Amino acid sequence: MMVFRGKCLHWAVTAASCQAFLLLGYDQGVMSGLIGANNQFGQTFNNPDSTMQGLLTSIYDIGCAVGCLLSLVIGHKFGRRKMIIAGGSIMIIGTIILGSSYSIPQFLVGRIVTGLGNGINSSTVPAYQSELARPEQRGMLLSAQGTVTILGLCIAYWLDYGLSFVDTPVQWRFPISFQAFFAIFLVLQMIPLPDSPRWLCEQDRSDEAASVLARLQLDQPADESSPEVVHLRHQIESSIEIESAGGPFKYKELWSGGQMGNLRRMILAAVVNIQQQFTGSNMINYYAPIVYQNAMNLSRNLSLVLGGCTSLAYLVGSVIPLWSMDKFGRRVSLMVSAAGLCFCFVMTSILLSIGTAPCAYAATVFVFIFQLFLGIGYLPVPWFYPSEISTTRIRARAQAFGGFVNWICVFIVVQITPTAIDNIGWKTFIIFACFCFAWIPTVFFFFPETKGLELEDVDHLFSRGGITGGVWESRGYPVLPGHHRTLNTGTIEKPIIETAHVEV
Repeated sequence: MMVFRGKCLHWAVTAASCQAFLLLGYDQGVMSGLIGANNQFGQTFNNPDSTMQGLLTSIYDIGCAVGCLLSLVIGHKFGRRKMIIAGGSIMIIGTIILGSSYSIPQFLVGRIVTGLGNGINSSTVPAYQSELARPEQRGMLLSAQGTVTILGLCIAYWLDYGLSFVDTPVQWRFPISFQAFFAIFLVLQMIPLPDSPRWLCEQDRSDEAASVLARLQLDQPADESSPEVVHLRHQIESSIEIESAGGPFKYKELWSGGQMGNLRRMILAAVVNIQQQFTGSNMINYYAPIVYQNAMNLSRNLSLVLGGCTSLAYLVGSVIPLWSMDKFGRRVSLMVSAAGLCFCFVMTSILLSIGTAPCAYAATVFVFIFQLFLGIGYLPVPWFYPSEISTTRIRARAQAFGGFVNWICVFIVVQITPTAIDNIGWKTFIIFACFCFAWIPTVFFFFPETKGLELEDVDHLFSRGGITGGVWESRGYPVLPGHHRTLNTGTIEKPIIETAHVEV
């Protein structure tokens, strides 16, 4: 087996993590160009109405939610690596069911199975990446998952559009089957990679964890006895010792306040994912052609082209946080994103209310700008923020819970969108504009900043417990004995290391 070290290992972990989100993005976009009237997909499945279109699309999200719950229950037991391999393998099976479908029930089963695998991946990969990433690069690397998500979305949209001119079942069977290509590569990429050193430590496999930490060091050669590796191992073990002081894990810990502030962590993990979906992002991502065609009264062909161009605008927006996330942090990114999204949907509503063709074209411009603002904050942050604010003890479960909430909200939005567009048209945009406005003060008052901090150091932001005080607690805090932190002053500075003994 190939053994990666140093930069090669960091790149390999990032590549595998991005592959999982490339697959996620492809799955999010592939249905938008397939559903519709009088095409090959419609002919195969008896031209489903808007309600059935919503179910065929959104049932996938129920599968994703179940996959997240499965990760919450067993993910911590089996570790990040095995869960990701399992998720990719399940998606391969689901794709086979989808590609061979001739009836709606079979297609629904295939969507649920692929969703199950994707739910496992989406709730595991961010925790895996965050636990192996260096703190000064974590925001960029985790944001890259968002970028490749939209790359997958673009591939799906344009593949759908290219095959829309093919008058055979290949028009939909090939795009729906192509996701297996990404799933196979994900499984192959994960095989030579190590598990998370933090998970290994918690499983009393500290020697293996030290070996992984040594391989992650950029200064070659490094071994288990090097000062940096010894310090990181001690830091992780001390943090886990403090977290485990109450004995074996009990699920009621997830909803307790106390010194670790788990209740606040879980609430934030849920809220940030609710916010992401009720920006209206997936109204556009899943149904862009339908929105353009039915709400803006554009032709089917032009709607498909604009749907693909919308995904390209989203891709451009998703590149911005690769530079900005570690510079400006999570809070600023979310607030700027929410403000921009609100403005774009307000303008879209005003223009569509006028009802003229030029105004409809102008409204599409604001949908494009909406995608840019979405990429800045509410695309990447909700996927990785739960893993950053969680302790090692609850990280897999908090990430899975956040993913579960996310996919349930996706299901709600995707299920109601066709009906909302059919019944209230452009007024749908007003609803989501109001939600986006509400997210600005929510982030300002309740969300702590995690930029540039070791995962163990984020614990100090929650040491008081409760669900309030995010603004004040994110402005400096004490360093507990046996821990170290990087000063959070807008730039990355040398770590402060304290070596006093930890009393538990």
